Amino acid sequence: MKGTVTALGAIGGRRAAALIVDGTLEDLLVDPPEDAPPAPGAILRAVAGRPMKGMGGVFVELPEGRGFLRQSKGLRPGQALTVQVAARPEPGKAVPVTTRLLFKSRHAIVTPDAPGLNIARSITDPETRAALAAIAEAAMAGSAHGLILRSAAALAGAGAVRDDITAMRALADAVLADAAAEPALLVAAPDAHELAWRDWTDPWPDIVADGPDAFAAHGVPERIEALTRAQVPLPGSASMFVEPTHAMVAVDVNTGGDGSPAAGLKANIAAARALPRALRLRGLGGQVTIDFAPMPKKDRQPLEQALGAAFRRDGPETTLAGWTPLGSFELQRKRDRMPLSQVLAGLTW
Repeated sequence: MKGTVTALGAIGGRRAAALIVDGTLEDLLVDPPEDAPPAPGAILRAVAGRPMKGMGGVFVELPEGRGFLRQSKGLRPGQALTVQVAARPEPGKAVPVTTRLLFKSRHAIVTPDAPGLNIARSITDPETRAALAAIAEAAMAGSAHGLILRSAAALAGAGAVRDDITAMRALADAVLADAAAEPALLVAAPDAHELAWRDWTDPWPDIVADGPDAFAAHGVPERIEALTRAQVPLPGSASMFVEPTHAMVAVDVNTGGDGSPAAGLKANIAAARALPRALRLRGLGGQVTIDFAPMPKKDRQPLEQALGAAFRRDGPETTLAGWTPLGSFELQRKRDRMPLSQVLAGLTW
């Protein structure tokens, strides 16, 4: 099926959203369990503890559990501060938080700590940029907050953009005016449907399917079933296996039945292009070690270029560390969601 479908549904009573592009599942969002740590984007009032020498930061008390803030300068124990969850915590570790708040919607992001106006570079038409700048300046008049206009703003009406800016500015003002001292949740993280509405703008959906039968109508359960298996088919007879362990994610690339001299490079480039999607759909991050199929060392450069291009188009921050002495490739990917295996544990779907 050609085109883009955003399907909004539920899995085991939790909200979920699936993005399907030309018949391929490109992204999947599922609300985590209620007892999970706060998700990235949540804004909380926290209380600072004592600076941790040698760790470059301070633990903070949250409404439930604790967070870790990578700064301690100017903070005193017992001080109340407003923080935002920056990433998913590793099991058993504190929630990573930051004091640099982002109030994010579909068209606009209000940035209290970064004044000024920025318009997405993907918006290149001068007239569109000028019109958006005029809307932004009027909506932000008298405010010291900064503003980023997202790429979706180029396709929206002036009223929708203005409403988004006004809503995010009002939310930022309300949060920053909070003067209480006890740990508390101030702004909940967006759920799966809100995230889909907010962030899935490119490619623009041809169909938005919502309702109890939306997932079944577009084959989402079968696609999720495939994600529970380690094997990821690649073009031809090649495949890769994506298997998370406690310490890292191990990826193994195989050429299958192709015994040609170029089989290794072909399979490896296909794996490089498919890997960001495979990790994203499974909610995997942290250290990733890839055992590529055998190939000559001279072919490493085009493979590295393919990896770089693939991860640049992906959302989470990724660092390509390079080759190990034993010939594996390592990268580090920011954890931005709970592993799908944990989200689906115990659910009937």
